[in-house]
Amino acid sequence: MTPIYLDNNATTQVAEEVLEGMLPYFNDFYGNPSSMHTFGGMVGTQLEKARQSVAGLIGANPDEIVFTACGTESDNTAIWSAINSSPSKKHILTTRVEHPAVKNLCEHLSKNGYRVSYVPVDRKGELDMKFLTDHLSEDTALVSIMWANNETGVIFPIEEIAETLKKRDIVFHTDAVQAVGKIPIDLRKTPVDMLSLSGHKIHAPKGIGALFIRKGTKFSPFLIGGHQEKGRRGGTENTASIVGLGIACDLARDHLKEMNTTVKRLRDHLENELLRQIPNAIVNGKNANRLPNTLSMNFEYIEGESILLMLNEFNICASSGSACTSGSLEPSHVLRAMGVPFTAAHGSIRFSLSTRTTEKEIDFVIEKMPTIIEDLRKLSPFWNPSQHPSSLHLW
Repeated sequence: MTPIYLDNNATTQVAEEVLEGMLPYFNDFYGNPSSMHTFGGMVGTQLEKARQSVAGLIGANPDEIVFTACGTESDNTAIWSAINSSPSKKHILTTRVEHPAVKNLCEHLSKNGYRVSYVPVDRKGELDMKFLTDHLSEDTALVSIMWANNETGVIFPIEEIAETLKKRDIVFHTDAVQAVGKIPIDLRKTPVDMLSLSGHKIHAPKGIGALFIRKGTKFSPFLIGGHQEKGRRGGTENTASIVGLGIACDLARDHLKEMNTTVKRLRDHLENELLRQIPNAIVNGKNANRLPNTLSMNFEYIEGESILLMLNEFNICASSGSACTSGSLEPSHVLRAMGVPFTAAHGSIRFSLSTRTTEKEIDFVIEKMPTIIEDLRKLSPFWNPSQHPSSLHLW
């Protein structure tokens, strides 16, 4: 039975076109793209074609794209580069809702001589912009703020932040792993210095990512080795996956309108029906600007893991938050930062759609979810239907 896959913020299915385009580079065209011979040079040409495709998706120049192994490597590379390029500066500014790839590295740095300021968010998941500007200083080596939150889908005002930091001559990195391919991004108009993206969020394989480094930005490589990537990232290039990433970026450009119309309509249909049919349901970031494919909801007085197990019985795949924090018994750090009540934070579910999601699949989830929530609440010692009317409970 084919799963109803609504966990696309965790990973996506490799597109057929991507797989087909990659296969020759495992066997037929296996040369090293750095080799001097024609056989290797043929591979190198395809690598540069992929670089152009990645650049085209985000409005960058091809020579500003460095291929990495994943979004986490891209994030780590950007942060280490910024602090190594300005060793006298000891302040970093980020947010309370970053992905662990940024959050955990900043926590590590805070224990090793760096002062880290964390921008708070409000109940809608939106940034406190006054806090951000008030905490900038001459000692700030880097500001690292995600373009869109991986759990709630809330989009941050990256354009505004970038303009502010440009005037202060402060390096700005954005983790755009969840935003790339879902909303328009044009780095010709938005002066971020470094941007991270990941292939497996846009129907490319796992194990491939990229880092945009704006021309003129001081850069210190994270992986030091050979001359690959113009000395910015040592190690023989993962050619097949790079080719796949390039194809995926072309597909993402072609499907961007569909993502922001058809997919958004399906997401809104799912959201509205679950709110209508299920009491004490909360949409995280309900009135904020969100990614078109992401729906984060809390169902009070039950555990998100229990919901996932019951959804799994119907072959429905969703998430209780970020895939990188699954297995933790603690509520999501994102929901805690938003001030979501304890009674609701544990009942968190994230549905994340793709252009492959169908209306039939969404209707099936709408059919099953109310009964699942009702059955679980009957088992909860905290749920009393007489005390909880069927009115909507929203931020």
